[in-house]
Amino acid sequence: MILQALYDYYQRKATDPESNIAPLGFERKEIPYIIVIDNEGHFINLEDTRSGDGKQKRAKTFMVLKTKSRTGSKASETANVLWDHWGYVLGQPKDETEKAIGDAKKQNNTFVSQVKQLSAKYTENDQFSAICKFYENEDSIPLLLQHENWKECYKIPGCNLTFKIAGESDIVAEHDDLRNEIEIVNDTDDEKQTQATEGICLITGEKLPIAILHTATSLPGGKSGGKLVGFQKNSGYDSYYKEQGLNAPVSKKAEDAYTTALNVLLGKDSKNKFKIADTSVVFWSQKQNNFENHFSFFFSAPPKDDPDQNIREVKALFESIHTGKLNAEGDTPFYILGLAPNAARISIRFWKTGKVSDFATNIAKHFEDLEIVRSKNDEKEYFSLFNLLSNVSFEFKVDNVPPNLAGKVIESVLDGTKYPDTLQQQCIRRIRAEQHVNRIRAAILKAYLNRKETIYNTNEKLITMSLDLDNKNQGYLCGRLFAVLEKIQEAAQPGINATIKDRYYGAASSAPITVFGRLLNLSNHHLAKLGGGSKTHYEKMIQGIMTGVSSNGLPAHLSLDDQSRFAIGYYHQRQDLFTSKKKEE
Repeated sequence: MILQALYDYYQRKATDPESNIAPLGFERKEIPYIIVIDNEGHFINLEDTRSGDGKQKRAKTFMVLKTKSRTGSKASETANVLWDHWGYVLGQPKDETEKAIGDAKKQNNTFVSQVKQLSAKYTENDQFSAICKFYENEDSIPLLLQHENWKECYKIPGCNLTFKIAGESDIVAEHDDLRNEIEIVNDTDDEKQTQATEGICLITGEKLPIAILHTATSLPGGKSGGKLVGFQKNSGYDSYYKEQGLNAPVSKKAEDAYTTALNVLLGKDSKNKFKIADTSVVFWSQKQNNFENHFSFFFSAPPKDDPDQNIREVKALFESIHTGKLNAEGDTPFYILGLAPNAARISIRFWKTGKVSDFATNIAKHFEDLEIVRSKNDEKEYFSLFNLLSNVSFEFKVDNVPPNLAGKVIESVLDGTKYPDTLQQQCIRRIRAEQHVNRIRAAILKAYLNRKETIYNTNEKLITMSLDLDNKNQGYLCGRLFAVLEKIQEAAQPGINATIKDRYYGAASSAPITVFGRLLNLSNHHLAKLGGGSKTHYEKMIQGIMTGVSSNGLPAHLSLDDQSRFAIGYYHQRQDLFTSKKKEE
Protein backbone atom coordinates (compact mmCIF):
# COMPACT_ATOMS: atom_id res chain seq x y z
CA MET A 1 0.00 0.00 0.00
CA ILE A 2 2.83 2.43 0.83
CA LEU A 3 4.70 1.71 -2.40
CA GLN A 4 1.49 1.93 -4.41
CA ALA A 5 0.64 5.35 -2.95
CA LEU A 6 4.19 6.62 -3.61
CA TYR A 7 4.02 5.29 -7.17
CA ASP A 8 0.71 7.08 -7.74
CA TYR A 9 2.19 10.28 -6.31
CA TYR A 10 5.01 10.09 -8.85
CA GLN A 11 2.51 9.63 -11.67
CA ARG A 12 0.58 12.68 -10.44
CA LYS A 13 3.72 14.80 -10.30
CA ALA A 14 5.01 13.54 -13.66
CA THR A 15 1.88 14.87 -15.39
CA ASP A 16 2.27 18.28 -13.74
CA PRO A 17 4.58 20.49 -15.86
CA GLU A 18 5.25 22.72 -12.84
CA SER A 19 6.36 19.92 -10.51
CA ASN A 20 9.87 19.67 -12.03
CA ILE A 21 10.10 16.05 -10.89
CA ALA A 22 12.83 13.97 -12.53
CA PRO A 23 11.77 11.60 -15.35
CA LEU A 24 12.23 7.86 -14.91
CA GLY A 25 15.86 6.87 -14.60
CA PHE A 26 17.01 10.36 -13.59
CA GLU A 27 17.25 12.40 -10.41
CA ARG A 28 17.99 15.97 -9.48
CA LYS A 29 21.34 16.01 -7.73
CA GLU A 30 23.27 18.79 -6.04
CA ILE A 31 26.77 18.95 -7.55
CA PRO A 32 28.97 21.54 -5.82
CA TYR A 33 31.91 21.52 -8.26
CA ILE A 34 32.28 21.16 -12.04
CA ILE A 35 35.53 20.24 -13.79
CA VAL A 36 35.75 22.43 -16.88
CA ILE A 37 37.91 21.00 -19.71
CA ASP A 38 38.47 21.75 -23.41
CA ASN A 39 37.82 19.38 -26.31
CA GLU A 40 41.28 17.91 -25.92
CA GLY A 41 40.72 17.10 -22.25
CA HIS A 42 42.96 19.83 -20.87
CA PHE A 43 41.96 21.11 -17.43
CA ILE A 44 40.73 24.71 -17.46
CA ASN A 45 38.83 25.40 -14.25
CA LEU A 46 37.21 23.90 -11.12
CA GLU A 47 33.90 25.74 -11.04
CA ASP A 48 32.04 26.27 -7.75
CA THR A 49 28.26 26.04 -8.28
CA ARG A 50 27.32 26.93 -4.70
CA SER A 51 25.53 30.09 -3.69
CA GLY A 52 24.71 31.64 -0.31
CA ASP A 53 26.81 32.39 2.75
CA GLY A 54 28.60 30.17 5.25
CA LYS A 55 26.69 27.07 6.27
CA GLN A 56 23.74 28.21 4.17
CA LYS A 57 25.61 27.57 0.90
CA ARG A 58 23.65 25.39 -1.51
CA ALA A 59 25.01 23.69 -4.61
CA LYS A 60 23.28 23.93 -7.96
CA THR A 61 21.00 21.02 -8.88
CA PHE A 62 21.45 19.07 -12.12
CA MET A 63 19.42 16.36 -13.87
CA VAL A 64 21.67 13.28 -13.89
CA LEU A 65 21.25 9.54 -14.19
CA LYS A 66 19.98 8.09 -10.94
CA THR A 67 22.38 7.10 -8.17
CA LYS A 68 23.49 3.49 -8.50
CA SER A 69 23.05 1.07 -5.64
CA ARG A 70 26.38 0.01 -4.16
CA THR A 71 26.92 -1.83 -0.90
CA GLY A 72 29.35 -4.24 0.65
CA SER A 73 32.84 -5.18 -0.47
CA LYS A 74 32.09 -4.57 -4.16
CA ALA A 75 30.87 -0.99 -3.69
CA SER A 76 34.01 0.43 -5.32
CA GLU A 77 33.18 -1.52 -8.50
CA THR A 78 30.06 0.56 -9.16
CA ALA A 79 30.27 4.20 -10.28
CA ASN A 80 27.59 6.72 -11.14
CA VAL A 81 27.39 7.77 -14.76
CA LEU A 82 29.70 10.75 -15.42
CA TRP A 83 29.29 12.15 -11.89
CA ASP A 84 30.36 10.99 -8.46
CA HIS A 85 32.41 12.03 -5.43
CA TRP A 86 36.12 12.87 -5.60
CA GLY A 87 37.11 9.29 -4.73
CA TYR A 88 35.67 8.03 -8.02
CA VAL A 89 36.26 11.07 -10.22
CA LEU A 90 39.77 11.97 -9.05
CA GLY A 91 40.96 8.96 -7.06
CA GLN A 92 41.44 11.04 -3.92
CA PRO A 93 41.30 9.08 -0.61
CA LYS A 94 39.30 10.27 2.39
CA ASP A 95 42.44 9.92 4.54
CA GLU A 96 46.04 8.77 4.24
CA THR A 97 45.52 5.20 5.44
CA GLU A 98 46.56 2.38 3.15
CA LYS A 99 42.97 1.09 2.90
CA ALA A 100 41.54 4.48 1.96
CA ILE A 101 44.20 4.98 -0.71
CA GLY A 102 43.52 1.52 -2.14
CA ASP A 103 39.74 2.06 -2.15
CA ALA A 104 40.08 5.42 -3.93
CA LYS A 105 42.28 3.84 -6.60
CA LYS A 106 39.70 1.09 -7.22
CA GLN A 107 36.89 3.65 -7.37
CA ASN A 108 38.76 5.81 -9.87
CA ASN A 109 39.58 2.80 -12.06
CA THR A 110 35.88 1.91 -12.13
CA PHE A 111 34.88 5.46 -13.08
CA VAL A 112 37.52 5.79 -15.81
CA SER A 113 36.64 2.37 -17.21
CA GLN A 114 32.99 3.42 -17.46
CA VAL A 115 33.94 6.67 -19.26
CA LYS A 116 35.98 4.70 -21.79
CA GLN A 117 33.07 2.32 -22.39
CA LEU A 118 30.71 5.24 -23.04
CA SER A 119 33.20 6.87 -25.40
CA ALA A 120 33.62 3.62 -27.33
CA LYS A 121 29.86 3.13 -27.50
CA TYR A 122 29.10 6.70 -28.66
CA THR A 123 31.98 7.29 -31.05
CA GLU A 124 30.53 10.54 -32.40
CA ASN A 125 30.16 12.10 -28.96
CA ASP A 126 33.03 14.57 -28.64
CA GLN A 127 32.19 15.35 -25.00
CA PHE A 128 32.64 11.74 -23.85
CA SER A 129 35.87 11.62 -25.85
CA ALA A 130 37.14 14.81 -24.16
CA ILE A 131 36.70 13.24 -20.71
CA CYS A 132 38.68 10.19 -21.84
CA LYS A 133 41.47 12.50 -22.97
CA PHE A 134 41.33 14.23 -19.57
CA TYR A 135 42.31 10.97 -17.89
CA GLU A 136 44.92 10.20 -20.55
CA ASN A 137 46.66 13.55 -19.94
CA GLU A 138 49.09 12.95 -17.08
CA ASP A 139 49.03 16.57 -15.94
CA SER A 140 45.22 16.98 -15.78
CA ILE A 141 44.56 15.81 -12.22
CA PRO A 142 47.77 17.37 -10.75
CA LEU A 143 46.76 20.74 -12.22
CA LEU A 144 43.25 20.37 -10.79
CA LEU A 145 44.61 19.59 -7.32
CA GLN A 146 46.55 22.88 -7.42
CA HIS A 147 43.42 24.92 -8.15
CA GLU A 148 42.30 27.30 -5.39
CA ASN A 149 38.87 25.65 -5.13
CA TRP A 150 40.20 22.12 -4.58
CA LYS A 151 40.91 22.51 -0.87
CA GLU A 152 37.35 23.71 -0.27
CA CYS A 153 35.99 20.84 -2.36
CA TYR A 154 38.03 18.26 -0.45
CA LYS A 155 36.67 19.55 2.88
CA ILE A 156 33.16 18.49 1.88
CA PRO A 157 32.71 14.75 2.69
CA GLY A 158 31.66 12.88 -0.44
CA CYS A 159 31.59 16.07 -2.51
CA ASN A 160 30.17 15.32 -5.96
CA LEU A 161 31.86 16.47 -9.16
CA THR A 162 31.07 16.24 -12.85
CA PHE A 163 32.44 17.56 -16.17
CA LYS A 164 31.62 20.38 -18.54
CA ILE A 165 33.21 21.28 -21.88
CA ALA A 166 34.34 24.90 -22.10
CA GLY A 167 31.84 26.94 -24.10
CA GLU A 168 28.94 24.53 -23.41
CA SER A 169 26.06 25.54 -21.15
CA ASP A 170 25.14 22.03 -19.92
CA ILE A 171 27.26 19.54 -18.02
CA VAL A 172 28.24 16.32 -19.81
CA ALA A 173 26.19 14.23 -17.35
CA GLU A 174 23.04 15.82 -18.83
CA HIS A 175 23.85 14.82 -22.42
CA ASP A 176 20.92 13.39 -24.40
CA ASP A 177 22.88 10.23 -25.29
CA LEU A 178 22.68 9.16 -21.65
CA ARG A 179 18.95 8.57 -21.96
CA ASN A 180 19.88 5.30 -23.63
CA GLU A 181 21.63 4.23 -20.42
CA ILE A 182 18.54 4.38 -18.21
CA GLU A 183 17.82 0.65 -18.33
CA ILE A 184 21.13 -0.33 -16.74
CA VAL A 185 21.17 2.24 -13.93
CA ASN A 186 20.26 -0.20 -11.17
CA ASP A 187 22.16 -3.21 -12.49
CA THR A 188 25.32 -4.51 -10.87
CA ASP A 189 28.13 -6.72 -12.09
CA ASP A 190 26.58 -9.78 -10.50
CA GLU A 191 25.63 -12.13 -13.33
CA LYS A 192 22.34 -13.12 -11.70
CA GLN A 193 21.34 -9.50 -11.30
CA THR A 194 22.30 -8.23 -14.72
CA GLN A 195 20.04 -10.77 -16.33
CA ALA A 196 16.60 -9.29 -16.98
CA THR A 197 14.46 -11.36 -14.58
CA GLU A 198 10.82 -10.78 -15.36
CA GLY A 199 7.97 -11.17 -12.92
CA ILE A 200 4.58 -9.81 -11.92
CA CYS A 201 5.13 -6.38 -10.36
CA LEU A 202 3.38 -6.04 -6.99
CA ILE A 203 2.67 -2.37 -7.71
CA THR A 204 1.50 -2.25 -11.33
CA GLY A 205 0.42 -5.86 -11.83
CA GLU A 206 2.36 -5.97 -15.10
CA LYS A 207 4.93 -8.55 -16.16
CA LEU A 208 8.15 -6.55 -16.30
CA PRO A 209 11.86 -6.82 -15.42
CA ILE A 210 12.17 -6.90 -11.63
CA ALA A 211 14.49 -4.58 -9.67
CA ILE A 212 16.99 -6.69 -7.71
CA LEU A 213 18.30 -3.73 -5.67
CA HIS A 214 16.19 -0.72 -4.72
CA THR A 215 17.48 2.85 -4.69
CA ALA A 216 18.65 4.18 -1.35
CA THR A 217 16.98 7.08 0.44
CA SER A 218 18.78 9.65 2.58
CA LEU A 219 16.91 10.07 5.84
CA PRO A 220 17.83 12.89 8.27
CA GLY A 221 19.75 11.49 11.22
CA GLY A 222 20.44 8.14 9.56
CA LYS A 223 23.13 6.53 7.50
CA SER A 224 23.13 7.23 3.78
CA GLY A 225 21.83 4.29 1.82
CA GLY A 226 18.72 3.39 3.83
CA LYS A 227 16.01 1.54 1.93
CA LEU A 228 12.32 0.86 2.35
CA VAL A 229 12.70 -2.49 0.60
CA GLY A 230 15.91 -4.46 0.97
CA PHE A 231 16.99 -8.06 1.37
CA GLN A 232 20.43 -9.10 2.48
CA LYS A 233 21.98 -11.49 -0.01
CA ASN A 234 21.73 -15.17 0.97
CA SER A 235 19.68 -14.26 4.03
CA GLY A 236 17.06 -16.24 5.89
CA TYR A 237 14.35 -14.16 4.23
CA ASP A 238 14.94 -15.80 0.84
CA SER A 239 12.24 -18.20 -0.28
CA TYR A 240 11.78 -20.51 -3.25
CA TYR A 241 15.45 -19.94 -4.17
CA LYS A 242 14.79 -16.27 -4.89
CA GLU A 243 17.42 -13.69 -4.01
CA GLN A 244 17.11 -10.13 -2.74
CA GLY A 245 14.48 -8.05 -4.61
CA LEU A 246 12.94 -11.09 -6.25
CA ASN A 247 11.43 -11.97 -2.84
CA ALA A 248 9.22 -8.87 -3.11
CA PRO A 249 8.99 -8.34 -6.88
CA VAL A 250 8.77 -4.69 -7.88
CA SER A 251 9.46 -3.79 -11.49
CA LYS A 252 12.37 -1.50 -12.32
CA LYS A 253 9.88 1.03 -13.67
CA ALA A 254 7.79 1.05 -10.47
CA GLU A 255 10.88 0.99 -8.22
CA ASP A 256 12.30 4.00 -10.00
CA ALA A 257 9.00 5.86 -9.62
CA TYR A 258 8.36 5.17 -5.92
CA THR A 259 11.96 5.84 -4.84
CA THR A 260 12.03 9.09 -6.83
CA ALA A 261 8.78 10.15 -5.19
CA LEU A 262 10.08 9.36 -1.71
CA ASN A 263 13.36 11.21 -2.29
CA VAL A 264 11.45 14.22 -3.60
CA LEU A 265 9.18 14.22 -0.53
CA LEU A 266 12.24 14.06 1.74
CA GLY A 267 14.27 16.59 -0.27
CA LYS A 268 15.70 19.77 1.22
CA ASP A 269 13.19 21.98 -0.59
CA SER A 270 10.18 19.75 0.01
CA LYS A 271 7.14 21.33 1.63
CA ASN A 272 5.60 17.90 2.15
CA LYS A 273 7.67 16.93 5.18
CA PHE A 274 8.51 17.84 8.74
CA LYS A 275 10.81 16.31 11.34
CA ILE A 276 10.04 15.86 15.02
CA ALA A 277 12.82 14.32 17.16
CA ASP A 278 14.01 11.23 15.26
CA THR A 279 10.84 10.87 13.20
CA SER A 280 10.67 12.24 9.66
CA VAL A 281 7.10 12.60 8.39
CA VAL A 282 6.15 12.91 4.73
CA PHE A 283 2.62 13.46 3.49
CA TRP A 284 0.78 13.81 0.23
CA SER A 285 -2.71 13.55 -1.22
CA GLN A 286 -4.16 11.91 -4.29
CA LYS A 287 -4.62 15.34 -5.86
CA GLN A 288 -3.41 18.83 -5.05
CA ASN A 289 -5.38 20.65 -2.32
CA ASN A 290 -4.99 23.35 0.31
CA PHE A 291 -4.83 20.88 3.19
CA GLU A 292 -1.68 19.31 1.73
CA ASN A 293 -0.11 22.76 1.29
CA HIS A 294 -0.58 23.67 4.96
CA PHE A 295 -0.43 20.33 6.77
CA SER A 296 3.14 20.66 8.10
CA PHE A 297 2.38 23.90 9.99
CA PHE A 298 0.16 22.01 12.44
CA PHE A 299 3.15 20.02 13.68
CA SER A 300 6.48 21.69 12.89
CA ALA A 301 8.27 24.59 14.55
CA PRO A 302 7.05 28.03 13.41
CA PRO A 303 9.22 29.73 10.75
CA LYS A 304 11.71 32.18 12.24
CA ASP A 305 10.70 34.90 9.79
CA ASP A 306 6.97 34.41 10.52
CA PRO A 307 6.41 32.99 14.04
CA ASP A 308 2.64 33.51 13.85
CA GLN A 309 2.12 31.44 10.69
CA ASN A 310 1.25 28.27 12.62
CA ILE A 311 -1.45 30.14 14.52
CA ARG A 312 -2.98 31.45 11.30
CA GLU A 313 -2.99 27.95 9.82
CA VAL A 314 -4.87 26.52 12.81
CA LYS A 315 -7.41 29.33 12.67
CA ALA A 316 -7.86 28.73 8.94
CA LEU A 317 -8.40 25.03 9.64
CA PHE A 318 -11.18 25.74 12.17
CA GLU A 319 -12.73 28.23 9.76
CA SER A 320 -12.70 25.76 6.87
CA ILE A 321 -14.43 23.15 9.03
CA HIS A 322 -17.06 25.47 10.48
CA THR A 323 -17.86 27.25 7.21
CA GLY A 324 -17.89 24.12 5.06
CA LYS A 325 -14.97 25.18 2.86
CA LEU A 326 -13.31 21.85 3.59
CA ASN A 327 -16.16 19.93 1.97
CA ALA A 328 -14.85 20.60 -1.53
CA GLU A 329 -11.71 18.58 -0.91
CA GLY A 330 -12.81 16.57 2.12
CA ASP A 331 -13.17 13.24 0.30
CA THR A 332 -9.68 13.39 -1.22
CA PRO A 333 -7.48 10.47 -0.03
CA PHE A 334 -4.56 11.63 2.11
CA TYR A 335 -1.41 9.73 3.10
CA ILE A 336 0.99 10.22 6.01
CA LEU A 337 4.20 8.21 6.42
CA GLY A 338 6.43 8.36 9.52
CA LEU A 339 10.01 7.17 9.03
CA ALA A 340 13.00 6.74 11.32
CA PRO A 341 16.60 5.67 10.65
CA ASN A 342 17.40 2.05 11.44
CA ALA A 343 20.82 0.81 10.27
CA ALA A 344 20.73 -0.12 6.56
CA ARG A 345 16.95 -0.09 6.32
CA ILE A 346 14.38 2.56 7.08
CA SER A 347 12.05 1.94 9.99
CA ILE A 348 8.39 2.75 9.37
CA ARG A 349 7.05 4.39 12.53
CA PHE A 350 3.50 4.72 11.22
CA TRP A 351 1.46 4.73 8.03
CA LYS A 352 -1.87 6.56 7.94
CA THR A 353 -4.40 6.71 5.14
CA GLY A 354 -7.76 8.40 5.16
CA LYS A 355 -9.78 11.30 3.87
CA VAL A 356 -8.70 14.90 4.17
CA SER A 357 -11.84 15.66 6.19
CA ASP A 358 -11.07 12.91 8.74
CA PHE A 359 -7.51 14.09 9.38
CA ALA A 360 -8.60 17.74 9.48
CA THR A 361 -11.31 16.98 12.04
CA ASN A 362 -8.92 15.02 14.28
CA ILE A 363 -6.26 17.74 14.12
CA ALA A 364 -8.85 20.37 15.02
CA LYS A 365 -10.00 18.19 17.93
CA HIS A 366 -6.37 18.00 19.11
CA PHE A 367 -6.13 21.79 19.30
CA GLU A 368 -9.51 22.01 21.04
CA ASP A 369 -8.36 19.50 23.67
CA LEU A 370 -5.28 21.62 24.36
CA GLU A 371 -7.24 24.83 24.95
CA ILE A 372 -6.63 26.20 28.43
CA VAL A 373 -6.77 29.58 30.15
CA ARG A 374 -3.81 31.81 29.36
CA SER A 375 -2.49 35.11 30.63
CA LYS A 376 -2.73 38.31 28.66
CA ASN A 377 1.03 38.21 28.20
CA ASP A 378 0.76 34.85 26.43
CA GLU A 379 0.06 35.91 22.86
CA LYS A 380 0.13 32.41 21.34
CA GLU A 381 -3.42 31.19 20.92
CA TYR A 382 -2.26 27.79 19.64
CA PHE A 383 1.03 25.94 19.72
CA SER A 384 2.43 23.27 17.41
CA LEU A 385 3.49 19.72 18.16
CA PHE A 386 7.08 20.97 18.15
CA ASN A 387 6.27 23.32 21.05
CA LEU A 388 4.42 20.54 22.85
CA LEU A 389 7.30 18.05 22.66
CA SER A 390 9.98 20.60 23.49
CA ASN A 391 8.16 21.36 26.77
CA VAL A 392 8.39 17.75 27.89
CA SER A 393 12.07 17.46 26.90
CA PHE A 394 15.22 18.02 28.89
CA GLU A 395 16.49 21.58 28.34
CA PHE A 396 13.48 22.15 26.03
CA LYS A 397 15.31 20.38 23.18
CA VAL A 398 13.18 18.14 20.98
CA ASP A 399 16.20 15.93 20.29
CA ASN A 400 15.97 14.83 23.95
CA VAL A 401 12.46 13.42 23.54
CA PRO A 402 12.29 9.71 24.50
CA PRO A 403 12.42 7.29 21.54
CA ASN A 404 9.11 6.68 19.76
CA LEU A 405 7.27 9.39 21.75
CA ALA A 406 7.03 11.82 18.83
CA GLY A 407 5.65 9.16 16.50
CA LYS A 408 3.12 7.95 19.08
CA VAL A 409 1.87 11.49 19.73
CA ILE A 410 1.48 12.17 16.00
CA GLU A 411 -0.49 8.94 15.65
CA SER A 412 -2.83 9.88 18.49
CA VAL A 413 -3.41 13.30 16.92
CA LEU A 414 -4.16 11.86 13.47
CA ASP A 415 -6.37 9.01 14.79
CA GLY A 416 -8.11 11.02 17.52
CA THR A 417 -7.13 8.39 20.11
CA LYS A 418 -5.71 8.61 23.63
CA TYR A 419 -2.36 10.31 23.95
CA PRO A 420 0.48 7.94 24.91
CA ASP A 421 1.10 7.39 28.62
CA THR A 422 4.74 8.33 28.11
CA LEU A 423 3.63 11.87 27.20
CA GLN A 424 1.98 12.28 30.62
CA GLN A 425 4.91 10.64 32.42
CA GLN A 426 7.47 12.80 30.66
CA CYS A 427 5.45 15.96 31.36
CA ILE A 428 5.16 15.18 35.09
CA ARG A 429 8.87 14.34 35.19
CA ARG A 430 9.85 17.71 33.71
CA ILE A 431 7.48 19.63 36.02
CA ARG A 432 8.92 17.98 39.12
CA ALA A 433 12.50 18.42 37.92
CA GLU A 434 12.03 22.13 37.20
CA GLN A 435 9.19 22.96 39.66
CA HIS A 436 7.51 24.81 36.83
CA VAL A 437 3.98 24.41 35.47
CA ASN A 438 3.51 26.53 32.37
CA ARG A 439 0.54 26.80 30.06
CA ILE A 440 1.72 24.18 27.57
CA ARG A 441 2.43 21.56 30.23
CA ALA A 442 -0.92 22.15 31.90
CA ALA A 443 -2.61 21.90 28.49
CA ILE A 444 -0.86 18.59 27.76
CA LEU A 445 -2.05 17.06 31.03
CA LYS A 446 -5.57 18.40 30.51
CA ALA A 447 -5.78 16.93 27.00
CA TYR A 448 -4.36 13.59 28.16
CA LEU A 449 -6.80 13.22 31.08
CA ASN A 450 -9.87 14.33 29.13
CA ARG A 451 -9.19 11.93 26.25
CA LYS A 452 -8.57 9.12 28.70
CA GLU A 453 -11.87 9.82 30.46
CA THR A 454 -13.77 10.10 27.17
CA ILE A 455 -12.40 6.81 25.85
CA TYR A 456 -12.29 4.68 29.02
CA ASN A 457 -15.08 6.30 31.11
CA THR A 458 -13.06 6.54 34.32
CA ASN A 459 -15.90 8.43 36.05
CA GLU A 460 -13.67 11.43 36.62
CA LYS A 461 -14.85 14.96 35.92
CA LEU A 462 -13.57 16.43 32.66
CA ILE A 463 -11.02 19.18 33.12
CA THR A 464 -12.32 22.60 32.10
CA MET A 465 -10.39 25.37 30.37
CA SER A 466 -10.17 27.55 33.48
CA LEU A 467 -10.65 27.28 37.24
CA ASP A 468 -13.40 24.81 38.15
CA LEU A 469 -14.80 25.48 41.63
CA ASP A 470 -16.99 22.38 41.38
CA ASN A 471 -14.09 19.97 40.78
CA LYS A 472 -13.68 18.04 44.05
CA ASN A 473 -10.88 15.75 42.92
CA GLN A 474 -8.37 15.61 45.78
CA GLY A 475 -5.36 16.13 43.52
CA TYR A 476 -6.99 19.14 41.85
CA LEU A 477 -7.90 20.67 45.24
CA CYS A 478 -4.38 20.13 46.58
CA GLY A 479 -2.96 21.88 43.54
CA ARG A 480 -5.31 24.83 44.07
CA LEU A 481 -4.39 25.00 47.76
CA PHE A 482 -0.68 24.95 46.95
CA ALA A 483 -1.14 27.85 44.52
CA VAL A 484 -3.01 29.92 47.15
CA LEU A 485 -0.37 29.27 49.83
CA GLU A 486 2.35 30.31 47.39
CA LYS A 487 0.45 33.50 46.54
CA ILE A 488 0.10 34.34 50.26
CA GLN A 489 3.86 33.93 50.69
CA GLU A 490 4.52 36.20 47.70
CA ALA A 491 2.13 38.83 49.02
CA ALA A 492 3.72 38.76 52.49
CA GLN A 493 7.29 38.80 51.15
CA PRO A 494 7.34 40.92 47.97
CA GLY A 495 10.29 40.24 45.67
CA ILE A 496 11.11 36.89 47.25
CA ASN A 497 13.54 34.91 45.11
CA ALA A 498 12.34 31.40 45.95
CA THR A 499 8.86 30.35 47.04
CA ILE A 500 7.45 27.16 48.56
CA LYS A 501 7.13 25.84 44.99
CA ASP A 502 10.91 25.65 44.60
CA ARG A 503 11.29 23.50 47.72
CA TYR A 504 8.06 21.62 48.23
CA TYR A 505 6.35 21.14 44.85
CA GLY A 506 7.58 17.55 44.35
CA ALA A 507 6.49 16.33 47.78
CA ALA A 508 3.20 18.28 47.75
CA SER A 509 2.18 16.86 44.35
CA SER A 510 2.96 13.23 45.22
CA ALA A 511 2.43 12.90 49.01
CA PRO A 512 0.37 15.94 50.17
CA ILE A 513 -0.05 14.85 53.79
CA THR A 514 3.71 15.03 54.37
CA VAL A 515 4.09 18.74 53.69
CA PHE A 516 0.77 20.58 53.75
CA GLY A 517 0.58 20.69 57.56
CA ARG A 518 3.88 22.56 57.64
CA LEU A 519 2.85 24.81 54.73
CA LEU A 520 -0.46 25.75 56.40
CA ASN A 521 1.37 26.68 59.60
CA LEU A 522 3.80 28.76 57.60
CA SER A 523 0.93 30.52 55.83
CA ASN A 524 -0.48 31.60 59.23
CA HIS A 525 2.65 33.68 59.83
CA HIS A 526 2.36 35.16 56.34
CA LEU A 527 -1.34 35.98 56.86
CA ALA A 528 -0.58 37.67 60.17
CA LYS A 529 1.93 39.85 58.37
CA LEU A 530 -0.64 40.80 55.71
CA GLY A 531 -3.52 41.54 58.07
CA GLY A 532 -6.71 43.40 57.16
CA GLY A 533 -8.82 42.58 54.14
CA SER A 534 -6.09 40.58 52.40
CA LYS A 535 -5.88 38.20 55.34
CA THR A 536 -9.65 37.69 55.36
CA HIS A 537 -9.71 37.23 51.57
CA TYR A 538 -7.10 34.49 51.59
CA GLU A 539 -8.52 32.76 54.68
CA LYS A 540 -11.89 32.46 52.93
CA MET A 541 -10.17 31.10 49.84
CA ILE A 542 -8.34 28.43 51.87
CA GLN A 543 -11.54 27.55 53.71
CA GLY A 544 -13.43 27.20 50.41
CA ILE A 545 -10.84 24.75 49.10
CA MET A 546 -10.60 22.75 52.37
CA THR A 547 -14.36 22.15 52.46
CA GLY A 548 -13.92 19.89 49.45
CA VAL A 549 -11.14 17.86 51.03
CA SER A 550 -12.12 14.33 52.09
CA SER A 551 -13.25 13.78 55.67
CA ASN A 552 -10.20 11.54 56.04
CA GLY A 553 -7.99 14.56 55.50
CA LEU A 554 -5.40 15.25 52.84
CA PRO A 555 -4.40 12.20 50.77
CA ALA A 556 -1.25 10.32 51.71
CA HIS A 557 -0.33 9.64 48.08
CA LEU A 558 -1.50 10.82 44.67
CA SER A 559 -1.58 8.63 41.58
CA LEU A 560 0.05 9.84 38.39
CA ASP A 561 -3.34 11.00 37.08
CA ASP A 562 -4.01 12.91 40.29
CA GLN A 563 -0.51 14.39 40.16
CA SER A 564 -1.54 15.66 36.73
CA ARG A 565 -4.70 17.16 38.23
CA PHE A 566 -2.56 18.72 40.97
CA ALA A 567 -0.51 20.49 38.28
CA ILE A 568 -3.64 21.64 36.44
CA GLY A 569 -5.33 22.81 39.66
CA TYR A 570 -2.19 24.73 40.57
CA TYR A 571 -2.05 26.34 37.10
CA HIS A 572 -5.79 27.17 37.06
CA GLN A 573 -5.65 28.75 40.51
CA ARG A 574 -2.54 30.80 39.71
CA GLN A 575 -4.15 32.19 36.57
CA ASP A 576 -7.33 33.00 38.48
CA LEU A 577 -5.43 34.74 41.28
CA PHE A 578 -3.56 37.05 38.97
CA THR A 579 -6.65 37.67 36.81
CA SER A 580 -8.65 38.66 39.91
CA LYS A 581 -5.88 40.99 41.03
CA LYS A 582 -5.85 42.78 37.68
CA LYS A 583 -9.63 43.17 37.79
CA GLU A 584 -9.47 44.71 41.29
CA GLU A 585 -6.80 47.15 40.18
